Amino acid sequence: MASLDYSALGFKAVIVDFDGGVLTVTINRAKQRNSFGGTLPAELIQVFETADRDDRVRVVILTAEHTAPAYSTGADMSTAIADLTGPEGEAVYRDPGGQVAIAIYNCRKYTIAAVNGNAIGVGMTCLQLPFNFRFVWEGAKLAFPFVRLGISPESTSTFLLPRLLGHSRADSLLLAGATVSPTSPLISSLYHEIIPKREDVLPVTLAFARDLATNTSQIAVGYTKGLLQHPGYTIEENHLLDSRTIKILGAREDAAEGALAFKERRKPRFSGALSKISSLWYPWKLTLLSQRKRKALDVKPFGTGKL
Repeated sequence: MASLDYSALGFKAVIVDFDGGVLTVTINRAKQRNSFGGTLPAELIQVFETADRDDRVRVVILTAEHTAPAYSTGADMSTAIADLTGPEGEAVYRDPGGQVAIAIYNCRKYTIAAVNGNAIGVGMTCLQLPFNFRFVWEGAKLAFPFVRLGISPESTSTFLLPRLLGHSRADSLLLAGATVSPTSPLISSLYHEIIPKREDVLPVTLAFARDLATNTSQIAVGYTKGLLQHPGYTIEENHLLDSRTIKILGAREDAAEGALAFKERRKPRFSGALSKISSLWYPWKLTLLSQRKRKALDVKPFGTGKL
């Protein structure tokens, strides 16, 4: 895609800064305690979908001002109830938090949440769980209040949290409506780093992001994320997937550069871009979904003969 000035896109709920391959997205709703509402969901979807297509972007960070009342206090209650009780039927309603979470999860670039304040509800689910890495202030209050509010968890959290922490910890957090600190054994392993000072969260995250942006291959990252997020059902199916990906990437320029840099004992200078990958097979998740749907349709009900 053509070079894009993110600051010219007219965002109101976020402030976007692009520097050295790192796109930093700051939630700009301090007066609303950085609640999830207004134009924020639509703007986040646009940012992450655009970053996915922009070869210049290597890493996307989501954060808040460390002086804001919170990283995010959850849903904007001034509109959330009206949204849930509106005329749209239950079969067609789509949770905005889930739509944002899917956009973040499907972004093929590194995604990092720099959690420099309290995080409640959707601030814990949508704005943390779909990311590849999470950095957090040690003093943050982290809350999953859903069952204590008479609603169920949202933002695909019942899919993501058990995968990240295991079912036992997910049960403890979601079914108990828990409020915990980042050092709690229930949640500490969710975080790449727990940082003592609130004002240090973003600088530490930026240093990590810049190292990733400089020293990793964009296409290798994209394919590796695909393998992690859309694995096979069996070890044999996964063997087919990773065999095919390493064969594709092994013939690309980044693999040659990585080998040469290793031989010459220097840092690599990767130039590969996801937009230049021409394999019709990628992303293979679409092929897997199609195959599994056909298999499901072919299965006969019990008692009607052979399966």
